[in-house]
Amino acid sequence: PRKKKLYPNREITSSPFETPRNRTNRSSSLFHSRAQHTLPDDTKMADRGASAPARGGGGFGARGGDRGRGRGRGRGRRGGKSEEKEWQPVTKLGRLVKAGKISSMEEIYLHSLPIKEYQIVDFFLPKLKDEVMKIKPVQKQTRAGQRTRFKAIVLIGDSEGHVGLGIKTSKEVATAIRAAIIIAKLSVIPVRRGYWGTNLGAPHSLPTKESGKCGSVTVRLIPAPRGTGLVASPAVKRLLQLAGVEDAYTSSAGSTKTLENTLKATFTAVSNTYGFLTPNLWKETKLIRSPLEEYADTLREGKKY
Repeated sequence: PRKKKLYPNREITSSPFETPRNRTNRSSSLFHSRAQHTLPDDTKMADRGASAPARGGGGFGARGGDRGRGRGRGRGRRGGKSEEKEWQPVTKLGRLVKAGKISSMEEIYLHSLPIKEYQIVDFFLPKLKDEVMKIKPVQKQTRAGQRTRFKAIVLIGDSEGHVGLGIKTSKEVATAIRAAIIIAKLSVIPVRRGYWGTNLGAPHSLPTKESGKCGSVTVRLIPAPRGTGLVASPAVKRLLQLAGVEDAYTSSAGSTKTLENTLKATFTAVSNTYGFLTPNLWKETKLIRSPLEEYADTLREGKKY
């Protein structure tokens, strides 16, 4: 067994294995360490600032020496998220919208033009409101173990006849919500509203009975008299509110606790409102040239408006 030291706190001044050179180096380092304790605080701080490498410089020359916390670190120096960049359209439809050649979303729907930029929807529908309906974790079994991601379900609408549904999965919750909002804007559809009985006042209900199906869930929407309200589950009720429907009965069947399928079925039913032509829409309509054909010369010139 080892023998205990008689003086554990005593400093060893020499060793039989030390050479004169090692003894000299150690004595000089001890002298410097003791001298630092005797110097005033201001002198120590000045020496430390002059001798220590600058933060971020890594000790190679003077790189990064002038960089302090005041200017910000990381991505903050390049401009925060609050600074919104000006929209630069990349599609033909976007260029026509920014140039003022298209006046409303209904003109886009009339010609069935695909919307590839969500800024187009923001341009025409500034009153859009988004609501996160559900965020749930989903897992995938991999060789390394379970990989967990988050799925966000978002509704968007202006309560004036436009509604959209977006679903996105991502590693982070914030990223999933942000992407789901963009997908919801790209999927905005027009909702046709109608009357239950007398055509007095503004449209308040649905024009006809409509139904939609997703998975095992079937949702049926039925027009209701004025003042009835929305007789529906909370999720279906919120979708109809964002669509601008004030009075309606609903009937559902299947595994309605699956919120995603319930919202998809309701969204399908609402989108079918313009798929059925009632007698008041039997009028003959003249075909109008598509904006892409009408302003082909403007598009050919390039990005000059």
